[in-house]
Amino acid sequence: MRTDSSPGTLPAREHLPAAPAGTPVLDVVIPVYNEEKDLQPCVRRLHEHLDRTFPYAFRITIADNASTDTTPQVAGRLAAEIPEVTTFRLEQKGRGRALRAVWSASDAPVLAYMDVDLSTDLNALLPLVAPLISGHSDLAIGSRLARSSRVVRGPKREFISRAYNLILRGSLQARFSDAQCGFKAIRRDVAQVLLPLVEDTGWFFDTEMLVLAERAGLRIHEVPVDWVDDPDSTVHIVSTATDDLKGVWRVGRALATGSLPLDRIARPFGDDPRDRDIKDVPRGLARQLVGFCVVGALSTLFYLLLYSGFRVFSGSQTANALALLVSAVANTAANRRLTFGVRGRGGAVRHQAQGLVVFGIGLALTSGSLAALNAATSEPAHSTELAVLVAANLAATVLRFLLFRAWVFPDRREDDAPVRTPYEATAHEATPYETTPYSAPYNTAPYDTAPFRAGAAADGTWPDATPQLLPVRRHDSDSRDLR
Repeated sequence: MRTDSSPGTLPAREHLPAAPAGTPVLDVVIPVYNEEKDLQPCVRRLHEHLDRTFPYAFRITIADNASTDTTPQVAGRLAAEIPEVTTFRLEQKGRGRALRAVWSASDAPVLAYMDVDLSTDLNALLPLVAPLISGHSDLAIGSRLARSSRVVRGPKREFISRAYNLILRGSLQARFSDAQCGFKAIRRDVAQVLLPLVEDTGWFFDTEMLVLAERAGLRIHEVPVDWVDDPDSTVHIVSTATDDLKGVWRVGRALATGSLPLDRIARPFGDDPRDRDIKDVPRGLARQLVGFCVVGALSTLFYLLLYSGFRVFSGSQTANALALLVSAVANTAANRRLTFGVRGRGGAVRHQAQGLVVFGIGLALTSGSLAALNAATSEPAHSTELAVLVAANLAATVLRFLLFRAWVFPDRREDDAPVRTPYEATAHEATPYETTPYSAPYNTAPYDTAPFRAGAAADGTWPDATPQLLPVRRHDSDSRDLR
């Protein structure tokens, strides 16, 4: 998993400001591979819909990734006939590669894509991008699995889609409902920060982008869609499913080890109400309590199993000490990552050392309880020992949480002068995507971005990073408009 980029933090989320007419607000990308038959009717239908219903300037970009038929010629004719259409040619296959190249080069503040078959009803396009324009959300996806969606497709694809999303929920704790629907949008400022962390160049690109965005705390808006299956789809289900499962394993491993620097994808203080200091309301306490209780319950079960195993060949005090030691190391590691959200290996040894001090307190409580039980009766039953240990562990758990929160994993955000991390220190320095639309860390040759340089200055500089927007009602002066 790639970790060498330094994208920096995101600006405050806000409504895109108004600007001169003609600046494209939305760039809809259509990735294609050997789609000479469907490309022309798709683009014309999409253009007619946007021209009739979308209140801002727009662009349609055909991203041809290494087609071997007449798709490039069809795309060229469409670009010549329709001013809002442009074409982009890549010499390597991969939907993810095409989207990343075009989105990295586009100057539109809102970026979207849809499949060439237009299985999704276009009436969902404006609801898809509206939350991004308003500043409400960071990404938006169409969902075929929402309750109010209306979907027509065969049982085979329905089963595969639902099974895949269940795998995502179970393995990566994904909360979005539909990762595979070819109907998504993202703000350009978010794409510039998020795309350098996305490794996949094929069909798993969508899923990886959404998982990383969700884990980074970005807001994902879901739009129920009407969707009709394309029986002539060229997607190879078996190979795509295999690649997706490999991607799930790779991303899951990176998240588990903390090798992804997701803490760098953050909104400034105040953009998320959960980040605000509110009097008499400790920040993150409720979430930490839930996480600590879950980890504590699993640790207690793990401890009791270990105790029972060690008790077979050792005395009660020795079995208790060994079981508590092993479970304490596991408990500290789990709470570090899951309860208090500490990622990476920095400070891990110190945290474990402090956790062992907390372990010593727990050992004193549980050992003292066993000593008291042995003093009361010479041969206590095993079930009685377990009951006493559970009670002692409950008391130790409350103290452990307080020590973890106040001493082992304190909230560093409350410091008056927080120390800047190396990633934060480079947040405003030049990064690869500021000098070239497709950065070097991907180990591929830069793509030709000539279609997007039409609006650039003579010296080759790019337009302002946040193009402004102004409603453009092209039909207000049209004599055919009967409104």
